[in-house]
Amino acid sequence: MSSHSSTKSQSDYPDLGRQLFSMTWPMLFGVLSLMSFQLVDSAFIGQLGVLPLAAQGFTLPMQMVIIGLQVGLGIATTSLISRVLGADETLRAKQLGGLVVLTGAVSVLLICVLIWFLRGPILMLLSAPSDVYSVIDAYWPVWLASSWTGAMLYFAYSLCRANGNTMLPGIMMMVTSVLNMVLDPIFIFTLDMGLVGAAWATIAAFGVGLLVVYPLVLKRHWMSLNWQGLDVLASIKELANIMAPAMLSQLLPPLSSMLATKLVAGFGAVTVAAWALGSRLEFFSIVVVLALTMSMPPMVGRMLGAGEICKIKALIKLAVKFVLIWQFVIAAALFIGTPVLSNLLTSEASVSEILSIHLFWVPVSLGPLGVCMLMVSICNALALPMRALLISGLRLFVCFLPAIWLGAQVGGLEGLFVGALIGNVAAGITAWVLYQQGMKRVIAKYCREPAM
Repeated sequence: MSSHSSTKSQSDYPDLGRQLFSMTWPMLFGVLSLMSFQLVDSAFIGQLGVLPLAAQGFTLPMQMVIIGLQVGLGIATTSLISRVLGADETLRAKQLGGLVVLTGAVSVLLICVLIWFLRGPILMLLSAPSDVYSVIDAYWPVWLASSWTGAMLYFAYSLCRANGNTMLPGIMMMVTSVLNMVLDPIFIFTLDMGLVGAAWATIAAFGVGLLVVYPLVLKRHWMSLNWQGLDVLASIKELANIMAPAMLSQLLPPLSSMLATKLVAGFGAVTVAAWALGSRLEFFSIVVVLALTMSMPPMVGRMLGAGEICKIKALIKLAVKFVLIWQFVIAAALFIGTPVLSNLLTSEASVSEILSIHLFWVPVSLGPLGVCMLMVSICNALALPMRALLISGLRLFVCFLPAIWLGAQVGGLEGLFVGALIGNVAAGITAWVLYQQGMKRVIAKYCREPAM
């Protein structure tokens, strides 16, 4: 790549915005449908009584581990295969696809078997009451099978995204989510299977997804189990180098969330309820950012493989500007709609009052938070997984948690939310600075030209 190319700007790549939009919108609908199915799933299980709800609660930490593993491997897949494709090595990309699916299948199966045989010590560690054990014994075998099925479908989606196709995963995420919502009441209530029925509904929905997606993946030559000429051990090591930090990144937010809830609990149950409602609203309001974190890495990986560093920088600047403007618009809408939303989400006046404070301070900082989330996924795509992990760690344990603790000490309840705002803004700035430093290393490695 010539040195003059580093002076190119976004305007030199007029198609970038259109490419970004066409890659992102299918993911947006996919993520929204997954969120909706999880909410509906919880609502159905909520009607079964206290024990099934408690069993689901004790299942959640284990679910985080399995999801952490599959997302970590998914990130490694997208990063590695998109770079290989960018370098025009289509055969190696196909072989890596097969390696990913087999590695993922075995890894998740081993984790599931381990969780099942260690269920006693795990439940003791989580201080589960004795009456939950029998429910767990019936529920976990089917739930673990549904987790494995979901992971296999996720790996297929990762292959699609790595090959630049977000349409197929986006559509199938919607189809399987709707199917799950339809099957839930049938398995849970009509067939009278209770909590176990929810897991069977997931297996059935994801099973349909597997039967549709894998034949298409094979037909489009995105995976192969013929590894002739591929250094399998070196490839597994390369995947693991990205996968391990990415897995840790996935496990940090639940830990941070637990610590934040513990801090918020100091203000009473009403504040915890308002915090939970506010957090759910935040999650829905950053859904576009979540879609971008899925659609951008394959684009960045391909450009990196092709040595188009300046194009990467232009794409990232475009995405960051969009996220900041979009989240500001969302924050303004939440601010205007606060009275309506507060009354709609809760009938408790005390909870509504605290939620109003949350919606006054926090949403305006979701732009910088979105930038931070984007930088984590982009650093993974740039083959900088340790930098991505560093950004995640700093965001939660240096910017966010200390800021809300300090805010609570200085300004009480309102100070807590001001602290959340400051923490999110600090995280966004920190992530941008670390990305810029990382980009200098990428330029030095791929271009051997002076960094900007």
